Amino acid sequence: MADEPARQMTPDEFRALGRRMVDWIADYWERVGALPVLSQARPGETADNLPNSVSELFARDASEQGVHAGTERVWDSIFRDLDEIIVPGLTHWQSPNFYAYFPANISGPAVLGELLSAGLGVQGMLWQTSPACTELETRVLDWLAELCRLPSAFLSTSATGGGVIQGTASEAALVAMVAARTRALARTKSGEAGSRVDSPSLCVYASTQAHSSIIKAAMIAGIARGPDDREHVRLIGVDADGAMKPEELASAIREDTQAGRLPIFVCATIGTTGTTAIDPVPEIGQALRGVNYQGWLHIDAAHAGAMAVCPEFSPLFRGLEFADSYCFNPHKWLLTNFDCNCFWTSDRAAIVNALSITPEYLRNAASDAGTVIDYRDWQVPLGRRFRALKLWFVLRHFGLAGLQESIREHVRLAALFQQLVAADAQFEIPVPRTMNLVCFRLKGSGPASDELNRELMTRLNRGGKIFLTHTQLPSSAPGRAGGRIALRMAIGSTQTQERHVRAAWGVIVETARELARP
Repeated sequence: MADEPARQMTPDEFRALGRRMVDWIADYWERVGALPVLSQARPGETADNLPNSVSELFARDASEQGVHAGTERVWDSIFRDLDEIIVPGLTHWQSPNFYAYFPANISGPAVLGELLSAGLGVQGMLWQTSPACTELETRVLDWLAELCRLPSAFLSTSATGGGVIQGTASEAALVAMVAARTRALARTKSGEAGSRVDSPSLCVYASTQAHSSIIKAAMIAGIARGPDDREHVRLIGVDADGAMKPEELASAIREDTQAGRLPIFVCATIGTTGTTAIDPVPEIGQALRGVNYQGWLHIDAAHAGAMAVCPEFSPLFRGLEFADSYCFNPHKWLLTNFDCNCFWTSDRAAIVNALSITPEYLRNAASDAGTVIDYRDWQVPLGRRFRALKLWFVLRHFGLAGLQESIREHVRLAALFQQLVAADAQFEIPVPRTMNLVCFRLKGSGPASDELNRELMTRLNRGGKIFLTHTQLPSSAPGRAGGRIALRMAIGSTQTQERHVRAAWGVIVETARELARP
């Protein structure tokens, strides 16, 4: 007798369970502020509470098919496990008391868009596999480019540019670097790059404060031999505020060119991870022209890019006309859940030339005619989800005014926190605040001071009321500020209000006093 097929969830069951799941999420959002922000779970604790084998898992649910034991009873068990096993093992990124790393602020419209994407089950690798998936993404990226006042060369309606949703800024950097490599090698072989070398030693450049994804991209692309390769990945010095020095970049490019190496990729950052320093993009662009640089300029604004929806922050984004590509993450600070990186290029042909491969099973009339965009040629993987839906929902639900209000409030709260720190004699602000991140530390110098600040952060995080992370300040900053380690207060959670920030400062002050007691 043939095995019966697994019974699928009926539409009515899905409706009931869907409502229950949405209710659970909404309830979680209401109670998350009362939970310890940093998970207090011990290593292995979550795993110890899960079945050791799949047979034990199935036995717990009474049958190998699970749902055959009764849908309601099995899902009662699932929801119980969510509450008793999963939630205690979570660090609560959506807590109003989460101030670590950078925010990952979400919203109801974005979650509904993600749900719809999952429910539609679209695989948007080609235009043909769902035209609406491709064309909505193209239009949404153009809309967002207009909102952020990006150069017209980044629009899909331009002769050479366009936008695409990548997973993360790390993926965007890799795509840009691979395109830069392909374009540079093509020019080299044709003599355009001033060299006839078949396999030149390629070089990429970023500041010492750039995100580690730049080095990792160079490793993946075969440019760097490893994370410490400073022959092929040149890390450029920064000023006292953590911004790249254009003259040092130009000098490094001249040096490498004279040594027979080929500079192919420069990454400038608007809002570095450690301190949200802003590289001087216009000056960098001019410096690159001054040394006749023919490579790729990528601008990473992963966190800061959301600010561009507010016209008063436009000066932070000067110089984008010099860029071959630019990206930022709406999943950090624009109310859109992970993952969603918006990546624009002014040279879409270079992206496609670097990443396109067409086996017979992907051939179709629309693609062959060259009249459509196939986004699988703009990214590393073949498959892709319908991520434009959640961004579309966020734009329509909040509108420009809503997005601006969210950004402005977080910047205001950061300014408030800065004032609280500055008014306390035991603390200092070692680097300028540029947006919604405040770097601060207990005053002091030397290793003992660093250890004191580390201990302060450890106690704060262990207490569970707030969660902070730290950074090592740029090398030129310690001489001015008297230390190397600073705590980071990144304000950007969807639910964070002024009362949370003031309460967090109270916790910080009280913990610092306890630390000072003999």
